[in-house]
Amino acid sequence: MSVRLLGWLACLPFILAQLPSDPSSILSSALSTAESSSFYPSSSGLAVSATSVSSLSSASPTLSFSVFPSSVNVSATTVESTTLASSSSIPSSNVTSVLSSSAASPTTTTRNTVPIMSYTFSPYPSPTATGGVPTDPKAPPESGSNALPDFSAAWTAAFEKAKAMVATFTLEEKVNVTTGVGWQVGRCVGNIPPIGKGFPGLCLEDSPLGVRLADFVTAFPTGVNAAATFNRRLIRLRGLLMGREHVAKGVHVALGPMMNMGRIAQGGRNWEGFGADPFLTGEAAYETILGMQEAGVQACAKHLIGNEQEHRRTQESSDVDDRTLHEIYSHPFLRSVMAGVASMMCSYSAPSAERTYACENDKVMNDIIKREYGFQGYIMSDWQATESTISAITGLDMTMPGDVTFNSGDSYFGANLTAYVHNDTIPEARVDDMATRIIAACEATNEHIDVQEDHYKLVREIGAASTVLLKNTNDVLPLNKPRTLVLLGSDAGPSRFGPNPFGPDQGGNDGILAMGWGSGTATFPYLVSPLEAIQQRARKDHTTITWMLDDFNLARASSMATKQSAALVFINSDSGEGYITVDGNEGDRKNLTAWHGGDALVQAAAAQNNNTIVIVNSVGPLIVEPWIEHPNVSAVLWAGASGQEAGNAIADVLYGDWNPSARLPYTIAKRPEDYSAQLVTGGTGNDILDIPYTEGLYIDYRHFDAENITPRFEFGFGLSYTTFEYDTLSIERTGNVNDPMAAAWEAGEATEIFVGSGTAAWLHEDAFKVTFNVRNSGAVYGGEIPQLYLNMPASAEEPPSILEGFDNVELSPGESKEVTIFLSRYAVSIWDTVAQGWRRPEGTIGVTVGASSRDGRLFGSLP
Repeated sequence: MSVRLLGWLACLPFILAQLPSDPSSILSSALSTAESSSFYPSSSGLAVSATSVSSLSSASPTLSFSVFPSSVNVSATTVESTTLASSSSIPSSNVTSVLSSSAASPTTTTRNTVPIMSYTFSPYPSPTATGGVPTDPKAPPESGSNALPDFSAAWTAAFEKAKAMVATFTLEEKVNVTTGVGWQVGRCVGNIPPIGKGFPGLCLEDSPLGVRLADFVTAFPTGVNAAATFNRRLIRLRGLLMGREHVAKGVHVALGPMMNMGRIAQGGRNWEGFGADPFLTGEAAYETILGMQEAGVQACAKHLIGNEQEHRRTQESSDVDDRTLHEIYSHPFLRSVMAGVASMMCSYSAPSAERTYACENDKVMNDIIKREYGFQGYIMSDWQATESTISAITGLDMTMPGDVTFNSGDSYFGANLTAYVHNDTIPEARVDDMATRIIAACEATNEHIDVQEDHYKLVREIGAASTVLLKNTNDVLPLNKPRTLVLLGSDAGPSRFGPNPFGPDQGGNDGILAMGWGSGTATFPYLVSPLEAIQQRARKDHTTITWMLDDFNLARASSMATKQSAALVFINSDSGEGYITVDGNEGDRKNLTAWHGGDALVQAAAAQNNNTIVIVNSVGPLIVEPWIEHPNVSAVLWAGASGQEAGNAIADVLYGDWNPSARLPYTIAKRPEDYSAQLVTGGTGNDILDIPYTEGLYIDYRHFDAENITPRFEFGFGLSYTTFEYDTLSIERTGNVNDPMAAAWEAGEATEIFVGSGTAAWLHEDAFKVTFNVRNSGAVYGGEIPQLYLNMPASAEEPPSILEGFDNVELSPGESKEVTIFLSRYAVSIWDTVAQGWRRPEGTIGVTVGASSRDGRLFGSLP
């Protein structure tokens, strides 16, 4: 029997022939005492007994949950005979280590674990406060539409079919649906085995910018570049084409998008995500997911939650308060649920000061995601992030890759989960719920097919649309048939050893930088460097061109820059995932300076050429103070990391084939210490590193605004080859004002607590309509990114300006267009930590419309 869970749970091929002959061996057979007499390090670095469930005595029932309000939809009683093979069997009082002496590197010896008790369970009901436009996941609203998609009918039909299938499974078969077959067992990075009753298994594969570890695929622009476009159409199309490539490669679950915040400028994986603002990140995640799932692959929103740095990511506590968690870090996941996302991935971190790890965190998984947001999909662990068998009761639905640690041969789920059901610790109803959330049906296809089609065109367009023009003195750009050019820096050219010289995970830096390193990568089918692209244009323009790709021969660079029409200096800065170290950068960047002595190279060229143009390929912010005000540095292009067409995209902007319209998705500071949050280092052995999120709501531009710190370039900043004017601001109420919940909100009451309260239609429907005009007052065609910021009253205790809307407007010279941005009740609310709901703050809410976070053009207030 073939079951299709409509769009969300739709999955594609699982090649049965490539599975091991017994892929469920670590899932369904109990471990013997002899096999499990050794200890295995858990992902938190604590000693974890691998002894089977049937041979361990109960842990102390006095272990406590996080002090957040308990939200598991269960009741529990102590069971003296309960057994457990997990880190939960270690009382916190027995976990000891030496504290770090560094004040800048706080550590702790404690972590919260979940009590081992006998639980009862009933699944959360379907959300009831639905509304909007009934939507098939494979036919979502157009990008940029203000229509509120309602996927409830599709979810209901999908669950009916899934429940019918699960009813035919044995307990062991249901458990196998929840348990990966093990590291490097199967064709994908994560694999769920076939059951044989109509369920062919699942293939889970990275990455957020393409199909990882595969041939004949497209290396798309990074997430941060997609965000820099501020263009919903391009972001949606990127998701759609990435989804199609995953589908064609036989992937059921594409492990992306990544939506952790760019809280710290040095964060190793910032380039995988969408920048440093929750609204921008949420909109990019929403459009990406709609595109991916329209293609027929499940998207996976990750990493839930508080995974903002790589250093000791498996042994750190992200100490974030409840309000900040809701308004900043969980917002993109809320938008993901509204996009109908099929799955989420919990992180390695412990997202609370009480140090309950994300993958066994009841508050995060059960109360926020499944209750408050009404999420009906499933939550999987990050690889080796499962902390215990009991995590199944606190919201974890799938363990990946299945074994406790890579190739350990045991699992927290599998036989241990089965034993927990048999000894009445975890109800079988919870396992039913887990399997029902996961199940999908698949058809077989060929993995070694060419799936690229003409996707390079979109890569090139996004590359150009994400290149930010930061400086353009005397309009030296675009280039107009220059007589001579010199290109300086290794980033201008190709790698000396081809486009993938450091293996499939891109763990190195040589030549043009077009993505970071780690699991969020793809294999370049080719990589166009700026040198190649500019030479083609030089041939057309009869420009004489020369170059030097040596970053350190400064004397020669100065000499070659002399008497050239322009000196183009290419510099970069790289980062990635923490399991790879490049030049001493353990995932996170050591500092915010350009790699390969880039600052000195710029200064050497500028010393001899009064038209020095700097092109920056970087995973995130850099400190550019050593050269940005040099009188001979005439222009700066911030190109990010834009994928396989990077060189062509840069050339398109340099020569004016694309009028730059991109905006910075983060702030570029004058000093590293100007940022409100810094990389926390230190920690040894079993230490759990405390990462205090004491800046609260004040990350990136919010902090700069509140503290009146002048950045070098503010969030949302970007120049154009033309100019734009704004006028005629109008703000009015819209939508249904007679809804009783809306009326209560208008009266200042917080939203009620129920399943789906955070994603309720009345809360997210249009409540205010903001209109204004934008006119191209320059001489060439171009695109503008008008941005809407809210200015909350003092009672709200919010940052001075908060992004809550943007649009992309393309206009011919002299052309004007009316722009409309809608605001929901949610958009103008704050999180009430006492009432545990969203409410409108007391006082007047201001509205600023402009070209960046510090370039307001029109001002008004909500009625």
